[in-house]
Amino acid sequence: MSKNKFIINRELSWLSFNERVLQESLDRSNPLIERLRFLGIYSNNLDEFFRVRVANVHRMIELNNKSVEGYNGTPKKLLEDIDHIVKKQRKAYELAYNRLLKELEEHNIFHINETQVFPEIKTKLDTFFYTKLKQDVTPILLDKKRKFPRLVDKEIYLAVKMTSSKKEKPLYALIQIPSDHPRFLTFELLDKHYVILLDDIIRLYLKELFAIFDFDDVTAYTFKFTRDADLTVDDDISISMYDKMEEVIKQRKKGEPLRFIYDEKMDDDLLVYLQKAIGISNYDHVAPGGRYHNSKDLMTFPDFGIQSFNFPAYQPKLHPAFNESKSIIKRIFQGDVLLHYPYDTFDHIVDLIREAALDPKVTSIKINIYRVSQPSQIINALINAIKNGKEVTVVVELQARFDEENNMLLSSLLREHGAKIIYGIPGLKVHSKLLMISKKSGRKEQLIAHIGTGNFHGVTAKIYTDLSLLTADTRITKEVQKVFTLLENNIERGLYRHLMVSPFNTRRKFSQLINNEIKSAKKGKDAKIDIKLNNLVDLKMINKLYQAANAGVKIRLIVRGICCMVPRKNITITSIVGRFLEHSRFMIFHNDGNPLYFISSADWMTRNLDKRIEVTTPIYDEQIQQEIQTIFETQWKDNVKARIIDELQSNKYIKPDNEKTERFSSQEELMKGR
Repeated sequence: MSKNKFIINRELSWLSFNERVLQESLDRSNPLIERLRFLGIYSNNLDEFFRVRVANVHRMIELNNKSVEGYNGTPKKLLEDIDHIVKKQRKAYELAYNRLLKELEEHNIFHINETQVFPEIKTKLDTFFYTKLKQDVTPILLDKKRKFPRLVDKEIYLAVKMTSSKKEKPLYALIQIPSDHPRFLTFELLDKHYVILLDDIIRLYLKELFAIFDFDDVTAYTFKFTRDADLTVDDDISISMYDKMEEVIKQRKKGEPLRFIYDEKMDDDLLVYLQKAIGISNYDHVAPGGRYHNSKDLMTFPDFGIQSFNFPAYQPKLHPAFNESKSIIKRIFQGDVLLHYPYDTFDHIVDLIREAALDPKVTSIKINIYRVSQPSQIINALINAIKNGKEVTVVVELQARFDEENNMLLSSLLREHGAKIIYGIPGLKVHSKLLMISKKSGRKEQLIAHIGTGNFHGVTAKIYTDLSLLTADTRITKEVQKVFTLLENNIERGLYRHLMVSPFNTRRKFSQLINNEIKSAKKGKDAKIDIKLNNLVDLKMINKLYQAANAGVKIRLIVRGICCMVPRKNITITSIVGRFLEHSRFMIFHNDGNPLYFISSADWMTRNLDKRIEVTTPIYDEQIQQEIQTIFETQWKDNVKARIIDELQSNKYIKPDNEKTERFSSQEELMKGR
C-alpha cells in the first residue's frame, strides 16, 4: 500500500519486476531449457534482492524507523508484505518447475534422485564419486565442543543427521556442496537421458562418507542462507579506496544472516540447532521449501544437445558504417555512429581500441570501467596500447557491487603494465560509460569519444540491449574531456553546455526539458515525452512527470525494472522482459516539433541523479535520431513480451487487439536488422 496512490514502494515494485521474469518460465512460447534458465535468473535476482534491499529494510527496523518512502506502513509491515509476495511467487515457481520436469520427460529426459539410481547409472556414479568427487567433500562434525563454522553466503549445504538405536543422541554434521563441480550430471542409456544433482550424488554415498561411525541411519537435508551484503564504505580520507574495498569485501563475508531456506522435511531438532547456531533472529526470513536450493544453478541446466531447447542462435551483426571502412577511427571522424547491442557486435569497440593502440598518431586512451567480463578483450587491448607507447588512463570503480574483487584485480594488472589508475571521486560512484581517444593531427589534437548506456562488457553486450554513441563532434568530445579532467583532479567540475553530468546538472536539465513540454501543452501545442529506462524511482522526477501529464503532455514510458510511478491520464507505462535484458536508457522530447534525443548511463533514481558520476549525451545526427525513434516505436508496438505497468502491479501481457492483429515481438523484429 502506498501513501500516495500514485506512488509504488520500490521494494514491492522490484518484486513485481522479478515476477515478470518468473512469467517467462511459464511462457510456452519460450524454448524448454530457456524457461528453466528464467527460473535460475529469478532465483539469482531474489538472492540479490535479499542481500541488498531486504538488508536495508532490516536496518530501518533496527533504527526504529516509523515509515518507509512510498509505503503506507512501518518497515516491519513492509517486511511482512515482502514475505507474503515471495511466498506467493514461490508457489508459481514450483508450478513452473514441476511443469518443466514433466515436459522434459516427454522428451525422454528424467530428473532422478539417489533413491532412483539403477545399476547401470550406479556404476558410472561410483567412478565419478571415487575418482573425482570424494576428495572434494569435507564433512564437518557439529557439537558443543566445536565452534560452529562460518558458512559461505550463496553456497549450498547439506545438514546431516546420524541416528542409531544404540545411542541416545543424534550426531549432526555439515557438508558444503563443492562449487567447482557441475551441479548437474547427465547420463544417456537406451535413448534416454538422466540428470542427477550433485546434492543427490553426495546423499547416495553418505554412509561411505561417515563410515567410521556406527549409525543405523544417515540423512541429509539441503539448506542455504543469505547474508547482508549492502555494506557502507568508510569515509576516512586517510585510507586508500583500494584498502577500503578490501575491508568491505571482508565485512560482506561476515554480514548478518538475513534469510534461511531449508528442506521442509528437515527434522525439528536439526532445524532448531541450525537456526540457533547461524543466528537467525525472529524477523529474519525463514522459509521451508523443497528438496533443492540455489536454483540460480538452473541457468546452467544442460540442453542435451537439442537445438530446439534453446533460443535460435543469434550472431550480432557488423554495423553498416564499418562494412567498407578499413579504419574505424577514420569513419568516426566522418560522422557519428550509434551501436545497438546485442543487434550490433561489441567487437567494434574492441577493434576501435586495438586500432588506437596501433595508430602512431594516437597519443592517449582514457576509459572509465564499472564492470568488464573476465577475461576481457577490452583490458587486453588497453595493455597492448600501453606496450605501443600510448598513455592509458583507466578510471576503475571499485564500488561496483559484487564486482569489487574483479575490479581490484584488473586495476592491479593494468597498473603493473603501466596504466594510470584512478579510483574516481570520494563519495561518488563513477557509473558513466566513457572512452576518449586523443590523436595528433598536425599541431592540433583530435578527439573521439564513446558515450554509452552499458558497460564495456563483452559478455553482457550479447544479452543486454544497450546503446553506444561514437562521435568526433567537438561539442561532445570537449565535454567528455572535461569529465575525465574532473575524474583525474577531483576538483575541476567544468561547465557542460551539451552533456548532462550527474550530480551537477542532470536533474536540472531534465526538469527544464519537461517544463518546456508543459509550456507547449499549456499553449495548446503538441507536447510529448517518450522515455525508456531500467528503473524509475526518484519522486521529484515522478512528480514532475505527473505535473506534465496534468498539463496535457502525452507521456509514454518503457521501464524494464523498478517503476514507482503508475499510469494516469496522459501516462502509459509498459515493461518488456524477454530473451534480452532491456538495459538501454534514452529520452525523446517533442520540443514543439523539433525533437530532442538523448542516451544516458543514468536511470531516474536519486542515486543516479545526485550521487553518481553519470553522463547523458544529446544526439545531434538526424539519421541516428531517427534510429532511436524507430527503436522506441518498435518496442512500443510489442504485444508479445510487453506488460502493462499499473497500480495493482498485475503484470498483464499486452495482447493483440483482436485475432487479426499480427503478433509483434520487438526483440525479434530488431534481430532482423536494419
